[in-house]
Amino acid sequence: MISLSRLGAIIKKEVVQLSRDRLTFGMVFGLPIMQILLFGYAINTDVRNLRTAVANKAGTHLSRQFVSELAASQVVKISKTAQTAAELESLLRRGEISLGVLIPADFDRRVADKNRSAVHLFVDGSDPTILGVANQLRTMPIEFDSAPPRDNKQGLIEVRPYYNPERRTPVNIVPGLMGIILMMTMMLFTAVAIVRERERGNLELLINTPVTSAELMVGKVTPYVAIGLLQLAIILGVGQFLFDVPIRGSVVDLYIAGSAFIAANLALGLLISTATHTQFQAMQVTVFILMPSILLSGFMFPFDGMPVAARYIGEILPTTHFIRLTRGIMLREAPIGELMPDLGYLIVFTAIAMTVAAKRFTKRLD
Repeated sequence: MISLSRLGAIIKKEVVQLSRDRLTFGMVFGLPIMQILLFGYAINTDVRNLRTAVANKAGTHLSRQFVSELAASQVVKISKTAQTAAELESLLRRGEISLGVLIPADFDRRVADKNRSAVHLFVDGSDPTILGVANQLRTMPIEFDSAPPRDNKQGLIEVRPYYNPERRTPVNIVPGLMGIILMMTMMLFTAVAIVRERERGNLELLINTPVTSAELMVGKVTPYVAIGLLQLAIILGVGQFLFDVPIRGSVVDLYIAGSAFIAANLALGLLISTATHTQFQAMQVTVFILMPSILLSGFMFPFDGMPVAARYIGEILPTTHFIRLTRGIMLREAPIGELMPDLGYLIVFTAIAMTVAAKRFTKRLD
């Protein structure tokens, strides 16, 4: 028979223990709040404000009116200008824009000829969502002041998809999934590293040794770098042989980016490990970081389409920058030199996280 008094005592004990565990108690409220905010505000399938560059070679009243109509749609955000189609392609390759608008010099004559396309729209097709939005722009009605009425159904805009014209989902998903898998495993491995040593009593052996905090941090991280690179090779192999995901850029560049990302997540995991007291707490914090990394990194939804606050949070996450690197190298054939801002961020993030983790760590049994 179950004793209600003993059962009540156990329940009371668990409630008291949970109330004393501030991190777990915070997660009770923090996780649902974070989930509703992310799903309510950050997840937006109605994509707008896509970064766009315009090369207006016509420079006429009609062409400027077209650009104004396009900007007024709020689907695009014209952030750059270019002179040639090659410049637009370069901006696409570097990931600085999602759409490029090329207005030819004979734009006015093309508008009057309903059998010809008047505008060329270059699209970063590595994200099928963006390509879908670009195709919707073709049906957007345009009314010109001094030209015959014409809508996009008559071929005003010609869409040119780059990098994934077949709109195959694996081509977009696998490079992003690479970042999610590496982040989850690398951060989780190291998030429990120091905590596990403390719980097992192994830190007692380090108290009287000359090992410094920095040496311990680096020693903990180094073996996992090799594991991360092995995982990277596995993901690339499976993606290429089973899903026919191309690697158009340099494999060496891809491994350089992968090494920087692995180091960033290992450093973040160590920082979590020094800030928590139990393995369970470390895993809780890891899950807390995992969800924004999936939803706010551009992995599932176009980064430009998210609210400004969500993009600010996404820019802090290492996964955001690694996904840009992998898609740039694998799909757009961009050399690592054109992607230095994202690579540089990962290097700086690693240095800061490792420094803070080393300063927080003390060889004590608290």
